[in-house]
This record gives sequence, structure tokens and C-alpha cells, in this order.
Amino acid sequence: RAIFSPSPSRLPLVPPPALHTCQGLAPCLPEEGQVNTSGPRLLLATPHPASGSSAAMDGIFSTVLLSLLLLLQSYGVWGAPPQPRGTLCRTKPTDLVFVIDSSRSVRPQEFEKVKVFMSRVIEGLDVGPNSTRVGVINYASAVKNEFSLKTHQTKAGLLQAVRRIEPLSTGTMTGLAIQFAISRAFSDSEGARLRSPNINKVAIVVTDGRPQDGVQDVSARARAAGIEIFAIGVGRVDMHTLRQIASEPLDDHVDYVESYSVIEKLTHKFQEAFCVVSDLCATGDHDCEQICISTPGSYKCACKEGFTLNNDGKTCSACSGGSGSALDLVFLIDGSKSVRPENFELVKKFINQIVESLEVSEKQAQVGLVQYSSSVRQEFPLGQFKNKKDIKAAVKKMDYMEKGTMTGQALKYLIDSSFSIANGARPGVPKVGIVFTDGRSQDYITDAAKKAKDLGFRMFAVGVGNAVEDELREIASEPVAEHYFYTADFRTISNIGKKLQMKICIEEDPCECRSIVNFQTKVEELIDSLQR
Repeated sequence: RAIFSPSPSRLPLVPPPALHTCQGLAPCLPEEGQVNTSGPRLLLATPHPASGSSAAMDGIFSTVLLSLLLLLQSYGVWGAPPQPRGTLCRTKPTDLVFVIDSSRSVRPQEFEKVKVFMSRVIEGLDVGPNSTRVGVINYASAVKNEFSLKTHQTKAGLLQAVRRIEPLSTGTMTGLAIQFAISRAFSDSEGARLRSPNINKVAIVVTDGRPQDGVQDVSARARAAGIEIFAIGVGRVDMHTLRQIASEPLDDHVDYVESYSVIEKLTHKFQEAFCVVSDLCATGDHDCEQICISTPGSYKCACKEGFTLNNDGKTCSACSGGSGSALDLVFLIDGSKSVRPENFELVKKFINQIVESLEVSEKQAQVGLVQYSSSVRQEFPLGQFKNKKDIKAAVKKMDYMEKGTMTGQALKYLIDSSFSIANGARPGVPKVGIVFTDGRSQDYITDAAKKAKDLGFRMFAVGVGNAVEDELREIASEPVAEHYFYTADFRTISNIGKKLQMKICIEEDPCECRSIVNFQTKVEELIDSLQR
């Protein structure tokens, strides 16, 4: 956080930028020959009520199951996930302009969240005159150029400038702001570089409402000039407007969050968008003992046949045999009305895809399933089904409860019933619980969450959308950063857990983890296919 508090004596004195109060677009157009056609990319932020949630649940469920076996990254400054060890991510030289809605519908505390989002994105960039340059346009009824691409050449200077931005609190002239970005923000006089395959031109537009002017034509001109537009919508945003603004493919360029309180969750997506992928295995920049497998911007380690990966995620141990590891796994699934029927079907689908990756038998993995809302319902206990086919059929038949969110009551049921011998749990076998939720619990969870961990259950907490991260941490086992996961966007999933660590191995014989290793490999393949 010290990066936001440089000594005032070292801050450059920048005169306040002028307000542009054009009533229409025409008066703001540059003189002939002055329009910059260097091809900027434009990011626009506005809310999308449904698609983001579905995608988030898709990715999150697969990744959390993989996380049974893997270490999740801990959170760094401002709570943003840092790059895992082994990551080498250089940002391609970029002219980046944020176009930020500060109309009266954006409350002051919400505008502060937007500033945190911008700061987190900037923190992940290579900032400098020959790398990434950043400008910010603040708009409401008027457009204010907070600072241009040439104003600040250091990351510390940019972060300090973002802190000083104040909301305008009037109307919502989004089209005017986009026109200003084309004609002024990305012009040579404001520090934009000539169009080149080696220079990205990007604008990120964040908005929370319906614009009071047209955006379709001006956005088309921006895209024709080579601007890549990302649209982020918040709250009651007009999705049709976002699609008119954003570049193709829309799935990659339109994002929605339900409130400003979770907008910073999109940070890592945009950091990844600016990342130049490096093949760390090919360059030798890794510490794998046997096999290095490249992933976008990072790598993972694996072992040769006859060896198993150790807990450090890089060294290997020789195997002397083993028949697979026993595991009692119970899914605790939120079936509240906020999940919505179409997303609940996605949850069922991915439970079955993970079940397909397990070695299910009386001596290996057993699976149980519990759904909760205002009450708790056991769908089937551990050991009821002896093969994957029967488990998957039972999951498909599960009906959506569609009521409240009594997470505490569900955790108590997991302790008292799901992992009891009467319900199929095996003495001496590792117990793993996966709690999935998309909102705040309506009851008290502290006592039940603590008891589950005190009894030795391995608890993973998975949240999506409006899930409360403090509650996820309370549910998760220690170390907490390795046992809880939150996402607002499916496309951020690939950046989580790249540095793999085995966590369920039986220490006395690492070869007992052979089935877990197979499970890990299959789930990784599943995530890759989902992303494609």
C-alpha cells in the first residue's frame, strides 16, 4: 500500500485538466487530419446480469475440484492474486486509456472501488515511455481528461494520480467520452504512439447505466481505427449498449459485475490480457526436477513413469507400488434461488465431469452429495453408489431447491451426518468437503466451520458472484489461501493454481497417490477443454 503514498515533495505538479462540455459529438471532433488512426484498443466496463455468473460457475467448480490436489495462490497487495513462482509475464508495449463513468448513479464509495480496480491493473503492468503508457478519462455529462498518456512515466506517479481523481456526479455521456478518446486521448499530442504491430492501443470503459447519447456509431469508428474495446458493466447497466461498444468476440470483450464491490475481481483478467506469453520450459527458466510443462505465462512440473510429484511441486520420488488412495469426498452445494436454474444445471454438469475423473470403488474414492438452501437435503450418502455411472445418474436427477442460503446449517449437517459411519464414511480415510456458494449465508457459520476443521476434515470453500470472501476464509482449512477460491469471471480461472502442489498424499507412501495424480491430470485436461 506504500506505493500509493509517495512523498508529496516528489510528486510532479500537474495542472488540473480542462473539462470538455460539448453538447454533442460534432463540436468535439478534431480538425481534418488530426484524428489519430494508430489503432487504440478500448475497454468499456458495464454490467451483464447473467452470462458472467454462468461462466463463473463453470470455471470455478472445475478449478476448485482440481484444488483438492493443488495449492492455490495466496493473495498479494490489495488482495489481488500475485503471479505464482515461475511466472514470467512481460506486458507488451501498450497505450492504455481508462474511460470511467462517474455519473450521479455512481456513489462516492463505489467510485473508490473503480479507482482500486484501475490501480490493480496498473500495478501489474510494465510502465514506462517505451513500454506501457496509461491515461484516464473521467466522464459524466462532461468529459474530463484526468491525465494523458504522456503525463506520468512511472508506476508510482500513475498510482498517485489515480488516488486524486474525484467523481463528476452528473449525467452519462458515454458516446461523448468515447469520441474524446479517439480524437484526443489517443492522439500524438497526448502521448500516443504511431500505429504498429508492436504497440497495442487499449481503452477500458467502465459504466453502470444507460448512456444519454449514442454509442454505436462512435464505437464503430473507434474499432475501425484499430481500438480494441472492452466493456465492463456494473449493476443496472444496459447490456445492449455494452455489445454496441465492445470489440469482437463479445464474449471476450464484455464483462458484467453485479456491484462495484466486486469489480476488482476482474483485475487479473486484464493483467493477463496485456501479458506476453513466454515458454519458460524452452528457455530453461524453471525448477522442475524431471518434466516441465509450459502453460500461458508460467509452467508446471510433472514426473516420469514410476515417480510421483512431491509436495514441493517440483521434485519427484520413486514409487515402489501402490493401489491408489482412498478418499471420502462430499459436495455441499448451494441451491438457493440466486443461483438460478440454468446455472444449477451447469453445477450438476461439472460435478459429473469431475466424477468421471475419479477412481470410484469401495477401496478408493467414495462420493456424497448434499444440497442446501433454506433447509438441507442429502441427495445421496457416501458409498451408496459403487460406480461412476450410478453417481452421475443420481446427480442428473437432483432437483433445484431454489430458496434461501443456510450455509451454517449445511455445515452442521456435513459434520453430524455426511461424514458419519452411518452414512458410509470409512474410519481412517481422509475426509474432504467442498462447499460451494454464490451469496452471503443467512445463518451463523463460525462454530460449524471451526468444528469441521477441528475434526480433521479438509474443507475447500468456493465462491462465485456475491459470495462473501470473509465467509469463504472462515470455512476454508489452513493455510486459508490454499483452500478457498473466489471468481467473478470464468476467464480468470486459468491464472489460478498454475504452480501445482499435491495436498492429499499419504506421507508414509507417496505412491498411494497414483490415483490422485491421475485425477489431477484428467481435471487439467477438462479445464483446458472448457476454455477451448
